[in-house]
Amino acid sequence: MKNLLLVCLLPVSLLKSHLSQAQEKWDLRRCVNYALANNISIKQADVQARLTRLTLDQSRLSQIPTLGLGASAAVISGRQNVNAFALTNVTYFYNNYSLQSNANLFNFFSLKNSIQANRYAWQAALASTEKTKNDISLNVANAYLQVLLAVEQAEAARAKLQLSQSQLDITRKQVKAGTLPELNAAELESQVAQDSSNLINLMGQIQQNVLGLKAYMGLDAGAAFDVDTPPVEEIPVGSLGDMQPEIVYALALANQPQQKADALTIEANRKNVASTRGAMYPSFSLQGSLGTNYNGLGQDQILSSAHPTIDTLKALQVLGTNVPIVQYGIGYDTRKTPYFTQLSNNFNQYVGLNVSIPIFNNGTLRTNYARSKLNLRNAELQRDQDNLTLKNNIYMAYTQAATALQKFEANKISVTASGKSADYAQKRYGVGMLNTIDLLTNQNNYFNAKINLLSSQYDYVFKMKVLEFYKGMGIKLSKD
Repeated sequence: MKNLLLVCLLPVSLLKSHLSQAQEKWDLRRCVNYALANNISIKQADVQARLTRLTLDQSRLSQIPTLGLGASAAVISGRQNVNAFALTNVTYFYNNYSLQSNANLFNFFSLKNSIQANRYAWQAALASTEKTKNDISLNVANAYLQVLLAVEQAEAARAKLQLSQSQLDITRKQVKAGTLPELNAAELESQVAQDSSNLINLMGQIQQNVLGLKAYMGLDAGAAFDVDTPPVEEIPVGSLGDMQPEIVYALALANQPQQKADALTIEANRKNVASTRGAMYPSFSLQGSLGTNYNGLGQDQILSSAHPTIDTLKALQVLGTNVPIVQYGIGYDTRKTPYFTQLSNNFNQYVGLNVSIPIFNNGTLRTNYARSKLNLRNAELQRDQDNLTLKNNIYMAYTQAATALQKFEANKISVTASGKSADYAQKRYGVGMLNTIDLLTNQNNYFNAKINLLSSQYDYVFKMKVLEFYKGMGIKLSKD
């Protein structure tokens, strides 16, 4: 049996040694801060908020006039009408440059409302991120308390095992002296084995709870980790009388990020309704462009020669004298127009006012308008559902806290009564007035009463922390 006890306590000592390897203990505040910085769900919510911010930035930039620079170059080959009434096979180079701009003048505030809608959506995403942080903080606090509870239960189980082993040692001496039958020792050996099994299970529960806490925190499962274990009696807990559901609910409506996100989402949808309605009206824009081009076939004519010719058949009478008419023969040569000369000669400008009137577009604009109104209604219904859920959660948490408090007070009485019974049973067993089964029954009742007291106490503490969280008091397990 001593070997069995050694085997049972060996995992306990190894676990304690493993936990002690951590450089320092983690309190709840450090666990929560680490979770806020490393939890993947929080990181995903932050990424979503950044994406929403990019949408807002893009819609704001859409107010700025567009400006685009274009250039093209091509080699064109084929039969072309180079001269009038003459098709010729030619190959030439063509080049074009253009600078275009478009400015939105007025669109019945569709763009303005879209920007405001995106701004509300971004703020709602930030509030949703805060909700995710609050949810993770609450989960970390719950997991942390579960670790503390498992540690307390393991300590009680260890004390129970040591007591059973001590009783077994005493009983074996009495059996050896002939004052007690061997059956008493066998029954105690069975109890020691059962207590050892309970302790091992609870130590395994500690490891599981620690892994669950690490998962919420985003901490590597193999990292050295040891929680600070303040006595449950030192955890500050407010008065249940100060946590009336209606008061807590009124404060939660104003403070909880989910309710803020719902209100912002509704405003975003209202602006979307105005934006889609404005898109059904005409829009006005100012357009302008600068451009020029070069054509490889472009040519200039250059005077090559000019010589006089006297026409004797034609003359002018000047004061009775025939004056011959002199005609000049003029010859021209052609040359390719220089590149930059063509760009300068072909430079053009354009400024115009554009009016776009939606007449028929397959019902897209009206469908978008109807969809935006339905999205607004859905957001309002979601707000009502979230408020109802919040109220139900608060009332449920208050009821559970009140029940947990009653169970805690009842378990106090049970521990006191079962403790006295176990003490009397031990004394009667020591003088041979009680059999082993009755002794073990009283001790097990006492142990179970203490376990139930711990469970109800931690349950009450957590339920009160939930109410404090809804009330906007945060989550803390220490007074500082």
